[in-house]
Amino acid sequence: MDRRQEIILAATKSFSLFGFKATTMDQIAKIANVGKGTIYTFFENKDILFQEIVLRMINEMKTEAQNVLKEEASFQDNAHHALMKMLEFRETHQLFAKIIAEEKELRTPAVQHVLKQIEQEIVSFIQTKMEKAIVKGEISNVNSELVAYLLFKAYLAFVVDWDLTHKEPLSEECITNLFQDTIFRSLLT
Repeated sequence: MDRRQEIILAATKSFSLFGFKATTMDQIAKIANVGKGTIYTFFENKDILFQEIVLRMINEMKTEAQNVLKEEASFQDNAHHALMKMLEFRETHQLFAKIIAEEKELRTPAVQHVLKQIEQEIVSFIQTKMEKAIVKGEISNVNSELVAYLLFKAYLAFVVDWDLTHKEPLSEECITNLFQDTIFRSLLT
């Protein structure tokens, strides 16, 4: 493994354990077993290193979402499975969970920026899939950016936020039926 990759792995570990704000270049250097100057030969500063790691995480999340899509499945089924996978990734990926926690607790500007970037990537992913479904005539011609945003935020509300204010989480079947009977029904051609 090359030095750059060792630094990325060490930084990912540090950001996952301590968050963005509490991670220092000294910590990363110690974990990577390199001098701090070595880090600066590859990354200008902590923000750029963090951005590199977040981009890798976004690609990993999109790959996992892409892997649940089936060519023969309907847009509705694929959208549901991809959204559920991305939200599962959000909850189970250690770095992603730490970023969310830090944003809630500390409102770190760099973390807020990254979360906006992740949201934009998710919406863009959904939008791309919608546009393909529109071309295939599977769903009606709608403003795909707005509907993708609506789908993401609605899924987020029912999968993640619902538990914060209700005793019982919603089952995936309940969520599937709710969206099938409302948003997805309105998209069908």
